[in-house]
Amino acid sequence: MKSFTDNAGRDWTVEINVSALKRIKGLTGTDLLEAIDGPLVERLIRDPVLLCDVVYAACKPQADERKVSDEDFGRAMAGDAIDRATAALLEELVAFCPSPRDRANLGRVLTATRDVMDKARDLVERRIDELTSEGALDAIAEAALQGPTPGAPSGGAPPSRGSIPDP
Repeated sequence: MKSFTDNAGRDWTVEINVSALKRIKGLTGTDLLEAIDGPLVERLIRDPVLLCDVVYAACKPQADERKVSDEDFGRAMAGDAIDRATAALLEELVAFCPSPRDRANLGRVLTATRDVMDKARDLVERRIDELTSEGALDAIAEAALQGPTPGAPSGGAPPSRGSIPDP
């Protein structure tokens, strides 16, 4: 069983078993077993609302015991708490897989997905660094100070009929 802490300081234990899978599917319509051969892992990582709904359904017996509603749970889920809940859910799902081959394959899917997401974040960070570098900011400021080039069209509108000489 994997655990995470929400932003209200509550500890939650995620346990994936047949009962939890049935509860998650019943409450959210999400079949976690689709993660083995489909794009569900990426959807869960990219969609924090879906992820939190699934995690809440997984933790529903604890939530009921603590009298924590779906709304209360959602209010305490943001930032690092979502990251920790994602890891707990996906690691539990890998551990649940009855077949060693499925466990290995799902583990590989998780690793590959995390690698791709990390590379995408690295690209975004590099692009932001390029756009906010001293040279790029100086070029933008210089272009703004110089204004439009004399005689150049000032917008995307076509010239008026009167400004075009007759042949």
